[in-house]
Amino acid sequence: MNIKHQKPLLAAVLKLLRPLVRILLRNGVSYGTFSEIAKWIYVDMATNEFGINGRKQSTSRVSVITGLSRKEVSRTQNLGKPDHRSGNEKYNRAARVIAAWRRETDFLDMDGKPADLSMAGPWATFSELVRRFSGDVPARAILDELIHVGVVEQLKNGKIRLLTQAYIPKSSEADKLHILGNDVAHLISTIDYNLTSDHRDARFQRKVAYDNLPDEVLPKFRALSGKKAQILLEKLDRWLAQHDRDTAPTSKGTGRNIAGLGIYYFEEPYPNEEE
Repeated sequence: MNIKHQKPLLAAVLKLLRPLVRILLRNGVSYGTFSEIAKWIYVDMATNEFGINGRKQSTSRVSVITGLSRKEVSRTQNLGKPDHRSGNEKYNRAARVIAAWRRETDFLDMDGKPADLSMAGPWATFSELVRRFSGDVPARAILDELIHVGVVEQLKNGKIRLLTQAYIPKSSEADKLHILGNDVAHLISTIDYNLTSDHRDARFQRKVAYDNLPDEVLPKFRALSGKKAQILLEKLDRWLAQHDRDTAPTSKGTGRNIAGLGIYYFEEPYPNEEE
């Protein structure tokens, strides 16, 4: 990177680290632990993404790129990768079930809204919903999780009713932190792509914000933006579901990719001084 770019880059890193470090400290993660994770990422990225074509990436080159000693590089390379799969899979499975319940005609009522579903039976049931859109996880396990976080309720007649528009973990801090890893990584990846690609090929990256809003406006904007964003996301969900080979097995094409659109809301008091 050009030296002139390092100053604004480090200023940006300082800003993005503030909320991250707040989360780390609140959850008892020390600087030493964070330092070890950062070291592992530096070595992993230098090893796998900054090599020379046709040549195996050497410990010495990784040492030069990262600024770590060869001994530290070797030690870090021998560490196992932190396992993050279980939390991601749990979130993705539950989210897919809720999205399909709101989208697929088999599971909608006469008004086009998510129907109350029987647990089992010959027709469109909760068990069938889970089987189609959550893989081999038992339907009871998915139901228990969704009841636990308040997404569904089981009625007196035994049927299951959807209560919310999306799966958002409410009681598990660990599950919410898995979302942090996914969503922030996607945003930063998009920013990185836009920094290094031709502007004609840039990925969509926009926001709208004003900095002199009264307190009384915030609840109104929060409600309005949430409603409009949910409508857009549901429309995009229906389109993507027609092309994803898990939900549309007849969809043809090569490769395997992940793509989507993320929307987030933010508000905070205007700072007295620019950081």
